[in-house]
Amino acid sequence: MTVRVGVDVGGTFTDLVALGADGTLQVRKVTTTPDDPAVGMFRAVDLLGTGATAIDVLVHGTTIATNALLERRGARVALVTTLGFEDLLWLRRQERASLYDLARDHPPPLVAREHVVGVAERMGPAGVLEPLADREVERVVAAVRTLAPEAVAVAFLFAFRHAEHERRVATALRRALAGIPVTASHEVLPAFREYERISTTTVEAYLRPRVSAYLARLEAPLRERGIGGLRIMTSSGGSLAPAAAACHAASLALSGPAGGVVGARLVGAALGVSDLLAIDMGGTSADASLVTAAGALTEGTGTVAGVPLGLPSILIETVSAGGGSVARVDEGGALKVGPESAGAVPGPACYGRGGDRPTVTDACLVLGWLDAGSPLADELRLDPALAERAVASLGSALGGGGGPDAIAAGIVAVAAATMARALKRVSVARGFDPRQLALLPYGGAGPLFGCALADALGMRTIVLPPHPGVLSALGLAAAAERIEMMASFHRPLPSLTTRELAAAFAPLVERARAELPGAALARAVDCRFAGQGYEVTIPAPADDPAPLAAAFLATHRARYGHEGGGQPIELVNLRVAAVKSGGGPLPHLDGRGREQRAPLGRRTATVGGARVEASVWRLGELAAGVELEGPAILAGGDATALVEPGWHGRVDRSGAVLLQRR
Repeated sequence: MTVRVGVDVGGTFTDLVALGADGTLQVRKVTTTPDDPAVGMFRAVDLLGTGATAIDVLVHGTTIATNALLERRGARVALVTTLGFEDLLWLRRQERASLYDLARDHPPPLVAREHVVGVAERMGPAGVLEPLADREVERVVAAVRTLAPEAVAVAFLFAFRHAEHERRVATALRRALAGIPVTASHEVLPAFREYERISTTTVEAYLRPRVSAYLARLEAPLRERGIGGLRIMTSSGGSLAPAAAACHAASLALSGPAGGVVGARLVGAALGVSDLLAIDMGGTSADASLVTAAGALTEGTGTVAGVPLGLPSILIETVSAGGGSVARVDEGGALKVGPESAGAVPGPACYGRGGDRPTVTDACLVLGWLDAGSPLADELRLDPALAERAVASLGSALGGGGGPDAIAAGIVAVAAATMARALKRVSVARGFDPRQLALLPYGGAGPLFGCALADALGMRTIVLPPHPGVLSALGLAAAAERIEMMASFHRPLPSLTTRELAAAFAPLVERARAELPGAALARAVDCRFAGQGYEVTIPAPADDPAPLAAAFLATHRARYGHEGGGQPIELVNLRVAAVKSGGGPLPHLDGRGREQRAPLGRRTATVGGARVEASVWRLGELAAGVELEGPAILAGGDATALVEPGWHGRVDRSGAVLLQRR
């Protein structure tokens, strides 16, 4: 049988989903190998067996770019920029890292100040202000060679509109520094706002050698296993071939979490639920996102590890509230959870691998939400005694009040509050009422917190997917090929003609068709009120600019609550996305063949501060139509769900469980 495989490498576990030609699923889960994520990935692949299974395509969600930014383990970069603007990455936008924390500072730039080379040249909006002399190009090349960089970033003022100077210097550096990657801002992000453009170009240079080396290491193991092809997930929710991914390293910063959003859309489509607020709670962090009938909410500029990135990506709000997040008591005596994580090694105390600090997973085990008798990945079993000892260790720091149950309840309450704030930032802060949405919790720990999060946001519907612990890997397996490109195009919207808009889009459309033949193209524009400091992206399916004003006003009103009071509207950026189906089947979410109609038994657990007797069910084996009442625990091979008192559940024919607030 031929399968299409998605592999999501998380901070604690590596998840694999194999999608068969008939849409059937196989699931594998192993512990992550932090020193080399590829080891864990291929161990999961090998668990599929080699006999009757042939892997046509492997789609990989990788944290290699994210970890390099978090751990500051990228390349040694030389930045070449316009003379007089060498300090731009340090000046930033004069925003405080934290408004009321005087000791808080921004992370330092990815390049050392002594590795910035200024170039005597200058472009303005209309063209050349200061010519670039051949002698200056030679001087810059010599100066960069002296720095012995591992990568070079070239970013000049107004290169997004006039790239001639930047192109000359980049070409000269590529000729002189064979084997050293040189990134130019007009190739990475041809958009206005020089700070974000220079920052993004520097990130690309910083990550490219590390990402390229990692992808090159995958070639031999792929060939040995006869895997037909490899694709890498990007932050925008599509996949790239390895060669393209190596040249777009910065676009992999949210590779794994983006797969989960694709999976959430698939589950919503199977249930006929189009508007979803999703939370992916894994071992290290929790990622909040929002999916509507129009697709996943996206953003043009975000930050990863405190570093601005101007590339399009699915809007994902990440907080340190994973199962492995360490609980502690701060100097003021307050209980905190994260940002430090126990990770895969040593992991939570209950893993029995040497960890002794309390984590969210330890707290869930103490409360009776998890089953110590059920193995996790790699036959890993949980030890309640170790969890209770770790949680109880916080007692003295908290003033000695309460036993392990009370402390554990405090830990999960803090984690839930952290996730609730993240969910509000991707919904309420962007004009969406969470009460009108369904909550989809996934990841290994997400379904344990679904009811608590829904109650915190006033939501009445929860969707528990059939395989919540590996939903990101499922999204990867089904992900389409996708590339995105953009160009700055500043025009007052009322004076823009159909011919001008068509001519402006033409080069982007031509490039998109050349890079991804046969793909469906989607066009969009960034609009704003004149002088506004932010934009709103709206679809632009036709060349007629007339409907764009009404679409912009409606979107702006929904998101910000007003229509600008008649202010003039201007168009600032053009965007084209090319999307091509992965060619394989969509997953067949079908609950047929699942026969459990009665609970396996009952278990004592602490929910909401009270001891309750919860019915225990096997998640993934519930027959369609089965109804259940909270309190209930749904234990599965890849995740466990908690149905709190006051919630009623019904199993859909897809295998998902729909929970409603009584």
